[in-house]
Amino acid sequence: MIQMGTVHGVGLGPGAQDLLSVRADRLVRGARHLAYFRKAGRPGQARRIVEGMLREDVVEYAMEYPVTTEIPFADPRYNASLSRFYASATEHLVGLARAGEDVVVLCEGDPFFYGSFMHIYTRLAGSVPVGVVPGITGMSGAWTACGAPMTWGDDVLTILTATLPEEELTRRIRDTDALVVMKIGRNLAKLRRAVLAAGRESEAWLVEHAAMAEQRVTPLGEAEGVTPYFSILLIHGQGRRP
Repeated sequence: MIQMGTVHGVGLGPGAQDLLSVRADRLVRGARHLAYFRKAGRPGQARRIVEGMLREDVVEYAMEYPVTTEIPFADPRYNASLSRFYASATEHLVGLARAGEDVVVLCEGDPFFYGSFMHIYTRLAGSVPVGVVPGITGMSGAWTACGAPMTWGDDVLTILTATLPEEELTRRIRDTDALVVMKIGRNLAKLRRAVLAAGRESEAWLVEHAAMAEQRVTPLGEAEGVTPYFSILLIHGQGRRP
């Protein structure tokens, strides 16, 4: 009988090779089969992070997201399209593992924190061995780039996605001590309005490309020409301290 291989979801951290864990570095460099997510026609951020680290005979499997931007999130077709995509990717990875091959799936940040790998992980459960290597989250890279502590004492930290309705964003931004907003993308204008309505624009920072060569930290009120896809918004807590 062929011993099944393992599918490893490997967290790459915020974008710099020297922020990978020792375990992640070992798995990436030794991978015979490598999988990663990307948009069609693009190399993919995860693949870019590991450039120069891979063995010469590596077999790459690019999992290209279906084009869903023309379908609203609330439309059932949106989830249906993504579900078919994740099912197909999972089937490919299961086939490799059942043939005795280990597979490394590259994951930006941490595999279990707003990552695409989570949708693969839940579909793999019980069918083949799965390993997960945690990574430094993008938000950790972002607040480190600001050079200021994120939370003090009893501060409450709220993590939001900018895809939420504007009224919900405004309420939660107003009610928290410290704030992280991810998945900004096409929602930057909405997020700006919500921060302004919550009365916190003077506290807000926009961090682009955290831990990457293109890193930029800008007060939200001064941010122009922003790259929303690789941006995280922060409001630092100002709580109890000695």
